[in-house]
Amino acid sequence: MATFVPDAENVKAKALQAFVQEFGVEAVICACAPGRVNLIGEHTDYNEGFVLPMALPMVTIIAGRPNNRKDCKIISLNENIGSLRQVEFDISVKENIKTGEPKWANYIKGCIAYFPYDLSGFDAVIVSTVPVGAGLSSSAALEVATYTFLEAMTGHKLEKTEDKALACQRVEHDFAGVPCGIMDQFISVMGKEGCALLLDCRDLSTKHIPMKEINDYVFLITNSNAPHKLSSSAYCKRRDCCYEAVKKLNIKSLREATIDSIDVLKSQNVSEEMLKRARHVINEIQRTINATVALEKGDFVQFGHLMNESHESLRNDYEVSSKELDTLVAAAREVNGVLGSRLTGAGFGGCTVTLLEKRAIDNVIQNIKAKYTGTPSFYIAKPANGAREMDIKC
Repeated sequence: MATFVPDAENVKAKALQAFVQEFGVEAVICACAPGRVNLIGEHTDYNEGFVLPMALPMVTIIAGRPNNRKDCKIISLNENIGSLRQVEFDISVKENIKTGEPKWANYIKGCIAYFPYDLSGFDAVIVSTVPVGAGLSSSAALEVATYTFLEAMTGHKLEKTEDKALACQRVEHDFAGVPCGIMDQFISVMGKEGCALLLDCRDLSTKHIPMKEINDYVFLITNSNAPHKLSSSAYCKRRDCCYEAVKKLNIKSLREATIDSIDVLKSQNVSEEMLKRARHVINEIQRTINATVALEKGDFVQFGHLMNESHESLRNDYEVSSKELDTLVAAAREVNGVLGSRLTGAGFGGCTVTLLEKRAIDNVIQNIKAKYTGTPSFYIAKPANGAREMDIKC
């Protein structure tokens, strides 16, 4: 019943085979980048707090070779990206690269436009196991895989890995029009097998957090397959509410606030909405720190408890959950062997992440299917590696 993600080597083999079928020659370069799930630390990034994501075994792979021209021909084998699966465009003048249709190609165009070294044209095939629209960062996986492919093709890499993540974030801002934070690109670049990544969103410092004694546990990611209901205006309203609280507290960000700051806001007769939003962020930042300590100790029970607290806060104080997500979380928690479950991502759709004992996987899936009226998808994951060039030998 459980959905195990195909190994990256199997995905690579599919990409290499597809390239031969499409172009009649063998690929000479293959690059890979993962999706991600945020374990805890939600809506803390734009408040200069902490996030704790891990890289997933779901990956985007690009296989290709230079064509010694100044144009690119790229074919995507991915589903749910529309009917346009092939794109060709000129790269002779990077400044002339423009966005257009299909939209998925804009991420690739942006990486080429912002790559700081000279490029020849190339032909490529894209294969991905990162589900599109699930909140598992398929866009960052595509950006980072593309950038890694360009590095492999030219033999040039940026000196600092964080600069690669920042370049890919800029692509998403400018070529996709999405004002995303930095977490997705950072974890896709810097993921490490067996580790979560603690990212300080104030100074962009990172620390790999080994998951000690994880062998008996896994993370079950459940895609609600419900449309995202959190509009950009609702997102901005919550963000702006946090920024207004910061002004009233006369601090730089809610990272500097403490739980006592809630009393300060109360004394100013601010709205109940502002109190709730600030309370979530302040507590969530501390929860993320506590969760990191729990992981370092191998205390998965405590980590699961903090995941549960995070969901309650996102539901009650930040109000970004939904009936679908609450149902998935409640159904998971009913099963013996589940340590914690929460929504992950911005909310109002997308996925939940559940920490559980391996022996409980099938029981959890059965219970969710019995209680949830939608059609969920399930992915079983442990923390995986980040972006890398892959050996083309199968």
